[in-house]
Amino acid sequence: MEIKKNDDIKLNIEALTSEGAAVGHYNGIAVFVRGAVPGDVIIAHIIKVSKRFCIGIIRDILTESEHRIESDCPVCDKCGGCSFRNVSYDEELRYKKSRVVDAVTRIGHLDIPVKDTVGADSTEHYRNKAQYPVIIENGELKAGFYAYKSHRIVPCADCKLQNEAFEKCLRVFSDWVKKADISSYDEKTGRGLLRHIYLRRGDATDEIMACAVINGDELPEANFLVEGLSAVSGIKSICFNVNKENTNVILGAKTVTLWGNDAICDELLGKRFEISPASFYQVNHAQCEKLYTIARDYAALSGNETLVDLYCGAGTIGLTMAENAKKVFGIEIVPEAIENAKRNTELNGITNAEFFCGDAFDGAKELKKRGITPDVIMLDPPRKGCSPELLDTIEQMNPKRIVYVSCDSATLARDLAILDKKGYKAQEITPVDMFPRTPHVETVVLMSRVER
Repeated sequence: MEIKKNDDIKLNIEALTSEGAAVGHYNGIAVFVRGAVPGDVIIAHIIKVSKRFCIGIIRDILTESEHRIESDCPVCDKCGGCSFRNVSYDEELRYKKSRVVDAVTRIGHLDIPVKDTVGADSTEHYRNKAQYPVIIENGELKAGFYAYKSHRIVPCADCKLQNEAFEKCLRVFSDWVKKADISSYDEKTGRGLLRHIYLRRGDATDEIMACAVINGDELPEANFLVEGLSAVSGIKSICFNVNKENTNVILGAKTVTLWGNDAICDELLGKRFEISPASFYQVNHAQCEKLYTIARDYAALSGNETLVDLYCGAGTIGLTMAENAKKVFGIEIVPEAIENAKRNTELNGITNAEFFCGDAFDGAKELKKRGITPDVIMLDPPRKGCSPELLDTIEQMNPKRIVYVSCDSATLARDLAILDKKGYKAQEITPVDMFPRTPHVETVVLMSRVER
């Protein structure tokens, strides 16, 4: 029987997708339903029909899954962030392992041992960075998150994933908006001042950075904002970032410090790190330490090896391994992050680490040209993974081991398949739940060179 828009159908929910939606099949057609849980039997109301799939919403739950729990967030069904707010944590961890297994077998066509997902001790208030899009209506600031697959803002000042101190900062920004008669940026017209409110915190140090991202060169009533924010416990840096481009990239190139330091500090695995607004830094401190410990174990450094970190960010991974390496080289395309990495080297009294600013591919070529032969290469690329040219260069550099940290299972599987053909066999994969209650999963892979 053909499915039509506005039909109500009985649906057995079978699985979850990589975006956190649930899926069941009706007469062989996949039907995607957000908010359903594997094991649910529901009445789905069809809102969209295409040739290959349908999208529905829950009309009624006939039988609840054993994995279903009560959501404790009033907006999670609107903002699209916490897809697992109504799923037991054990089931979430099982799902994330299955996602990795599915990617490496279906996309990579590889048979690699995948360990159980390393879970978090806490699934609440773990995020140390918030990037709130804003809208201001009748002088009232509404900060929150974009609704699923849209740029419609769902107000949420007290998100259960964000650090609790961030809500206090948002209240100060709200007072400033009223005092200075601030307008919010309109993507369609390119007008309006305030684009985002950007907050970062060092979990180990309790240092907080508060940044207004603006479509302009000056911040009205800056002293009022500074006075309010500086009274919040932990605030060490207050700044604004200039972004006047028609783009969905959050930060612009220029940041102006209004009060306090240009950066904040945090500690990871006994090392101290300086973090600027543009620096990449893992958002879950506790899980990051677990992730880096696994990566360090996979690297298996004995003190005689050269380690090359091709997406080094602020130097966090390389510097936590430096004491076990002969030499560490780090490459990163963001200039501010490289400055942080160099500063972090000094902060920790590390003398065997060197950092370069540049694209990973160009940086790897430069190291090869200098005759630097890595024993271990560390990869932690963005979601798009590694370019074919970079993987070719890695093959030419001929390291003994590659440790690959990935935030996207699909591009990871693609790259593992390419490296497999180049003689690097994946020995083991460990998923780490860096983002509890969301569909994302971080993965660490150990690859070893097979002698040919």
